Amino acid sequence: MIEKLVTVFKIPELRRKILLTLTLLAVYRMGFWVPLPIVDQQQLQDTIQGMEQQGGLGQALQVVQLFSASNIGMSTIFGLGIMPYISASIIFQLLGSVYPPLEKLQKEGESGRKKINEYTRYATVVLCLVQSYLWIQTISGWNTIIDGYNNVFGHAVATVTMTAGTIFLMWIGEQIDEYGIGNGISLLIMAGILARMPDAAIKLLQPALQNGVQLGSEAGVERLLVLAGLFVAVVCSVIFMTQGQRKIPTQSAKHVRGRKVYGGQRQYLPLRVNQAGVMPIIFASSLLMIPMVVFGWADKRWDSDVLHGLANAFNFSGRGFLYNISYVGLIYFFCYFWTAITFNPKDMANNLKDYGSFIPGYRPGKRTAEYLEKVMVRITYVGAAFLAVVAVIPTVIASVMGIDFMVASFFGGTGLLIVVSVALDLVQKIDSHLVMRNYSGLLESDESRSMS
Repeated sequence: MIEKLVTVFKIPELRRKILLTLTLLAVYRMGFWVPLPIVDQQQLQDTIQGMEQQGGLGQALQVVQLFSASNIGMSTIFGLGIMPYISASIIFQLLGSVYPPLEKLQKEGESGRKKINEYTRYATVVLCLVQSYLWIQTISGWNTIIDGYNNVFGHAVATVTMTAGTIFLMWIGEQIDEYGIGNGISLLIMAGILARMPDAAIKLLQPALQNGVQLGSEAGVERLLVLAGLFVAVVCSVIFMTQGQRKIPTQSAKHVRGRKVYGGQRQYLPLRVNQAGVMPIIFASSLLMIPMVVFGWADKRWDSDVLHGLANAFNFSGRGFLYNISYVGLIYFFCYFWTAITFNPKDMANNLKDYGSFIPGYRPGKRTAEYLEKVMVRITYVGAAFLAVVAVIPTVIASVMGIDFMVASFFGGTGLLIVVSVALDLVQKIDSHLVMRNYSGLLESDESRSMS
């Protein structure tokens, strides 16, 4: 493996792409800590820490910061992260399935994609202005803005600064896409998640560093070994399911040209088990923030046992049966919802027909589309079950093992899925550069390549 990594940096073009990507990610991490000048950061941090202990908005901010590559809790110039751009992209992807003009643009190829990207950028600016303005107004109500700047001019400057920060992150992502390696936006989110790992490791190992490693204690060897083994097992399972495919056999029709017969080859149409990716967990987590904040606010306003029970049920620290059942149900719903949007069996059946291919036992056209839809419904059920298990694992570990939820979040959930998916995509793109130059891939043994 070390020899292959050395080989990667021996290729000038690939080395240039990797170094550019790392440089841009370093710029993102530096800007991640540049605070807004009008905000009293210490007072804001104390306010949010108090909210996190009480539940509600403070804990909802933890989820937002986890999968948006943001640091809104410190109100930095990159405080909004890349989430407005992701939101705009999702909006246009959803509109593309119900709004005919956008659907027509999606089918125009590269020119249509560029036009949709242009609309997405404009929508990102609008979302940034709205979200940054609302956030500045929120922290203004918490009395965390420095005296003399809590006015229209100060709010406008902070709003424009946070908007410019997100636009700059969007530009960094596009530069990585064009001149670097990997998906730029995904790498930014991955970098934001991995940057939290040192803090999580310190929280996990702090009892052992203070009191020493002792059997049967909070920092016991057996406890750390169980957590390490569980982490490896979860990561391997996520990789296995992320790469999992259902291969549909296809046959190409034979045709004669002169004295030669072409076609008739047997191929496979791969359908991903986890077709929806990480989107169902993001949607489900986002929706569950609403009852978390609403019930937490209502519990403080009205003294009621019912509201108190609901607030505890949807609280991060009290995630119980009701929360987990709602979480799993929403994940299943959004798995089928997102798969229905991104996977069109009718178009796939028509493409097979146009290329002269067919699925043995099924007539081209409608019957093929019905078969593909039936197969996708079945494998989506398995993919949704996998996502549900991965999403609930952090809650189970946090309650059973008694560790902080920030540490437990690296054993599953949105963060782990994003990191694994982006890492696999990055390895595949590096492999494509190596294979083009007749080198073996990072995950490919030299013996298997020589045999092939």
